[in-house]
Amino acid sequence: MTIRDTLSLSFRTVRSNRLRTGITVAIIALGITALIGINTAIVAIQQKFLESFSSMGATGFTIRYQEPRRNFNNDEIKKEKKGAKKEKKSSMGKIITEKQAEAFKEAYQFPAMVSTNLMGSRNAIIAYKNEKTNPNVWVVGGDENYTNLNGFSVLYGRDLNTLDIQSSRNVCLIGKDVATRFFGESYERPIDKIIRINNIPFRIVGTLKPKGSTFGRSLDNIIITSYTNVRRYFNSNPNASFNIQVKVPDIKYMDGAIGEATGTFRTIRKLTVTESDNFMIDKSDSIVEMLLRNLSLITMAALLIGVITLVGAAIGLMNIMLVAVTERTKEIGLVKAIGGKRKNVRYQFLYESIIISLLGAAIGIVLGIILGNVVGILLSTSFVIPWNWVFTGVIICSVVGLLAGLYPAIKAARLNPIEALRYE
Repeated sequence: MTIRDTLSLSFRTVRSNRLRTGITVAIIALGITALIGINTAIVAIQQKFLESFSSMGATGFTIRYQEPRRNFNNDEIKKEKKGAKKEKKSSMGKIITEKQAEAFKEAYQFPAMVSTNLMGSRNAIIAYKNEKTNPNVWVVGGDENYTNLNGFSVLYGRDLNTLDIQSSRNVCLIGKDVATRFFGESYERPIDKIIRINNIPFRIVGTLKPKGSTFGRSLDNIIITSYTNVRRYFNSNPNASFNIQVKVPDIKYMDGAIGEATGTFRTIRKLTVTESDNFMIDKSDSIVEMLLRNLSLITMAALLIGVITLVGAAIGLMNIMLVAVTERTKEIGLVKAIGGKRKNVRYQFLYESIIISLLGAAIGIVLGIILGNVVGILLSTSFVIPWNWVFTGVIICSVVGLLAGLYPAIKAARLNPIEALRYE
């Protein structure tokens, strides 16, 4: 018998036992669906992470408020010196004020772009004439560099300028969702129109280019005004802290820029040499690395789920192949009687096992990619196919089919043809 004849016979046998084959294929497909589906979703999430944090890229960092540590362990407190305790009390828990942020922007001499910003409202109501939005619009306070450092760009009109910040005049930029809500698809119509943000009139000076959504939140449902207006109208919290963003022209300047930023801000915060920093510096790429590191744990969990399911599928497949050997004992004897060799019988059962396993892989890969891209659709990412995991799934299923069919194939090949022909 040639390899072609053996393969043809294996395919016919698989087709003739549809119910048994279907159940085994379904078990294998379930494991591969879990593996491919979760990893496809993770690729989509990674893509969205990179899009969301690529506005500042690897050349940006943020200076932000460091919250004081709470619930210290008694043993740790005892180990600390009294001087260290006093230092913590004096240096921790201080917010970044508007004056400090402005002082940093003025004192920072490094050739980099600096932006000061403050979060306003997450549930603002925007009204124009007799129409108004739901209370879900984000209001953010920035300066003339905020849009540049956060991935926004002005489609029509102009950006905020230094005079807008200094004079605190009521001007704003609106996102696509707000623009289309009141003015249709024309991005030019909103310019110079007066809208009310929580009943406070603001003049629109520019409309923002659409950015899409991330993790269920639309980045276009936003109003950007000056941080002075946000402080005055939309953030009455006296403990609200400003953020300072810095972007250098080249990554090779990052270490120098961070070092100078640390020294400059320590001076502004009036920290002594013995006091530790009471602010945090977050690099943009470090945030992405942290998030992707967390996603890698999910990837390992998905791999574990898939492996456990496939182990169960392998045991089921081996059991079915052993039953098939018993049921087809007479057929095996006939094959040997007409000149079939041991290897022909062995290959036939191995091929059957691998074919069933690969059928499960094919169905599982298709279902997994579809389910994973449902997450991608929700995150507004492009269609993704995790080719590395697709190939991994095919290899795993091939190995599962080979291992599950090995013992039944060896058992079938060792049958005595005379005893096999007499088997009832």
